[in-house]
Amino acid sequence: MIISASYKTDIPAFYGAWFINRLRVGYCKMANPYGRQVYRVSLKPADVDGIVFWTKNIRPFLRHLPEIRGMGFPFTVQHTINGYPRRLESSVVDAGRAIEGAAIVRNQYGPRAVVWRYDTILFSSLTPAGFHAGNFASLAEGLRGITDEVVISFAQIYKKTRRNLDAAARGSGFEWEDPAPEEKKRLAAELAAIARANGMQLTICSQRAFLVDGAAEARCVDARRMEDVAGRRVAAKLKGNRDECGCFESRDIGDYDTCPHGCVYCYAVQTRSAALERYRRHDPNSEFLFEPRGGRNSGMEGSEGGGGGQLRLFPG
Repeated sequence: MIISASYKTDIPAFYGAWFINRLRVGYCKMANPYGRQVYRVSLKPADVDGIVFWTKNIRPFLRHLPEIRGMGFPFTVQHTINGYPRRLESSVVDAGRAIEGAAIVRNQYGPRAVVWRYDTILFSSLTPAGFHAGNFASLAEGLRGITDEVVISFAQIYKKTRRNLDAAARGSGFEWEDPAPEEKKRLAAELAAIARANGMQLTICSQRAFLVDGAAEARCVDARRMEDVAGRRVAAKLKGNRDECGCFESRDIGDYDTCPHGCVYCYAVQTRSAALERYRRHDPNSEFLFEPRGGRNSGMEGSEGGGGGQLRLFPG
């Protein structure tokens, strides 16, 4: 089993102490976000083939990586670095420091350990197509030699995403749009060429309609990459977690509405005020990243695997 930690929140940036505590104990618990059934997930080396970390700031987590590797867990890092204006990402670490963190992971754990994510691509008056081309080129140059892959996706406008974008646009004085597919494909083709010039393969996450020459389908949870890092076979089958997802099967141990980064396009947070409140209430010694309503004994238990305010949070 591959553990995903986590596409629902940024565990390395904000919840690293909790994660390493759970590894030491050998399990965590999580509640299904829909049915609220409670699951116990094994985190024992015998049950875990590897770990995929998702983050916008690996630096606070660097001190834990030697212990994680020493316990026998291979890992890869999906590292988002967008370099967006603060009005879109109010509490994300500076892109230069994020690149420095990614470089440390690459230098200490090998050339296949890090994947760059330029994600989510939002079209706005602050970030039109021309901005993305120039910004992506600058970041790609900084990440040359650090990674061999960059994952992109275009903003998917869910109901809560639209609400949050509209509120942010009114409050911060910008406009946003969801352009025609043709414009997205034009940008994808331009980014693919820039990526190739910097020694990277551009891949597209769960949006096959935007596959262009020079781009491939993303496998963010990638058993083959994990094998390269681990130096051994990783038994996993292709089983995405949503339509058009090209990932290998994994178990995500994060929780929605817990990431305080404050990205206005985020699909995983209903409101930033709720995420900030949950972050403040987080207990790093709990079995759960965030305990379900009714406490740790609520719901049926099974087992698997064998925004408000302008608080700035730049850990590390």
